Amino acid sequence: MAAHRKPKPRSLTGITSNTARTALTLALAGAASTTLFEGSGQAEPRLTPAQVKAKVDKLYHEAEVATEKYNGAREQARKARGELDELQDEAARKAEKLDQARTALGHAATEQYRSGGIDPTMQLALASDPEEYLDSAALAEQTAGRQASAIERVREDLREIGRLRDAAADRVEELREHQATLKQRKAEINTKLDKARELLATLSPAQQASYTAGESGDRASREIPRGSLKAPNARAAQAVSFAYSALGSPYVWGASGPNAFDCSGLTQAAYRSAGVSLPRTTYTQINAGQRVSRSELAPGDLVFFYSGISHVGLYVGNGQMIHAPNPSAPVRLAPVDSMPFAGGTRVS
Repeated sequence: MAAHRKPKPRSLTGITSNTARTALTLALAGAASTTLFEGSGQAEPRLTPAQVKAKVDKLYHEAEVATEKYNGAREQARKARGELDELQDEAARKAEKLDQARTALGHAATEQYRSGGIDPTMQLALASDPEEYLDSAALAEQTAGRQASAIERVREDLREIGRLRDAAADRVEELREHQATLKQRKAEINTKLDKARELLATLSPAQQASYTAGESGDRASREIPRGSLKAPNARAAQAVSFAYSALGSPYVWGASGPNAFDCSGLTQAAYRSAGVSLPRTTYTQINAGQRVSRSELAPGDLVFFYSGISHVGLYVGNGQMIHAPNPSAPVRLAPVDSMPFAGGTRVS
C-alpha cells in the first residue's frame, strides 16, 4: 500500500520563500557593492602634507604665469589708452585749426559778398558737410591765389582729422580687447588662488605656518650678510639695496610697489629706484640687458625661472636671490637653485 501512496506535494509557499530569501540576499549584496563603489568614487582620498604642498606650488606657478600675462595685457591697455588720448588731443588741435581757417575764409566770403557775390569755391569751403566739400574739391584747384591755398589747407586738415579719427577708433577697439583679456586673466588668477587657499586650509596650523615660513628663505637670510658682495655698478648696487629694504613685503599679483609686489613688479621697482626703467613682465625683462650664464651672475643681475620665463628674482650673491614668491610668502631671500633656472640678465 505504501508503494501506491501519492507523494506529498511541495509547498508553493516554501518555494516562494526560498526564492525570495535568495533574491533578497542578492539584492542586498548588490546594494552593498553599489554603495561601496559609489562611495569610493565620490570620496576623495585625504592628501598628505607633501601632496598638498606640491598641488599648491603648482597652482601658484600657474597663477604666476597668468599674472605675467595679466601684467602684459595691462601694459598694452595703458599703451592703447595713451595713444588714444594723443590721437584725440591731436584731432582736437586740428579741428581748432580748421575752425580758424574756416573763420578766415568766412571773413573773405563776407568781403566777396559785399563786392558782388561769393566765389563758388568759397561756398564749398564753408559748407557744413565736409564730405560735400571734399567731393567737389576739384573746383578749389581751379581757384588761383591766396584763397586757393587756404582752401587746400582746409581740405588737408579735413583729411587729417578723418585719419586721426579712424586711428582713434582702432585704438578704442584695441583697448576693449585688452580689457577683455584683463578680465579673463583676473578670473583665472583668482580661481587658482582660491583653490590654493582651499588646499592650504586642509593642513594643520603648524603645517600651514611651516609652508608659509619657507625654511629655505629663512636659512638663506641667516647665511648671507647684507652687502657682503659688491655689485658691478652703482645702479645694480641700488637695486640690491632696494630689494633688501623690501624684505617682508607682501606678495600681491599685479603690484609693483611701494608696499607690495609680484615677482616682476619687485625687480621693476628695484631698478626704478636706481633710475632705470625696466619692462613690466618677466618675458620682456629678460631682454632688458646682457644675458649672463649661471656661473657669471653678479649682485643686481635678474634671474629667471621655468621654461616660460614666468618668474624672476634679483641676484644678491652666493647663490641667493631676493624675490616675491607667491601670495603665501612675503618678499624674501631664497636659493637660486630652488626653482628651474632659465637664464640671467645684467641690466644695461
